[in-house]
Amino acid sequence: MPKVEINTSEEPIRLFKSNFLEFFTHITPLAIIIIWTPVAIIFLASAIINRPQDVSLLYIPIGFIIGFFMWTLAEYLLHRFVFHFHAKSARGQRITFLFHGVHHAQPQCKTRLVMPPLVSIPGAILFYGLIYLIFGVVFQVPFWIAPVMFGSLIGYLFYDLAHYATHHSPMRAGYGRIIKRNHMIHHYKTPDKRFGVSSTLWDYVFLTR
Repeated sequence: MPKVEINTSEEPIRLFKSNFLEFFTHITPLAIIIIWTPVAIIFLASAIINRPQDVSLLYIPIGFIIGFFMWTLAEYLLHRFVFHFHAKSARGQRITFLFHGVHHAQPQCKTRLVMPPLVSIPGAILFYGLIYLIFGVVFQVPFWIAPVMFGSLIGYLFYDLAHYATHHSPMRAGYGRIIKRNHMIHHYKTPDKRFGVSSTLWDYVFLTR
């Protein structure tokens, strides 16, 4: 994604001529909490209900940690290789602008700081498919799917809410200060570095700090 000029206007950049399509490009943090919290709870309940009798309940927090960890990697890879894809064609550049370039052009726009359902729902389905493939097919332990998916969804929620907070909350101390500083440097100094939002781990691992 090429470097874009920052638009400081309070009026959101319009992406589509159609009001119907434009409506779906805006979403608030409350909306994603309402959409995804019940889904995460369903996976947690499934993990509890479908636990094999010979398996300790400890598998749920372990699965949660695995899922959360998987999400942090997915977050990094998506941000680096999909959202910041350096498209050469005009169509490709238009697509990357729709996905993420508009956020760099207008980083303080409050309704474009969390993923709209048109992106997050297909993404969640693909992520579920990946987890199913790993735990259901490769390792033949399908009961692990639910707790891992629970952890992944909580990781996603944490990512989206942390992203919103880095733009609109002071976050002057502790972990919040670390991720806010990291993300602001990404926006205003090094757009091709520091791709972690909720975590800086993978920037250290892949040397993108």
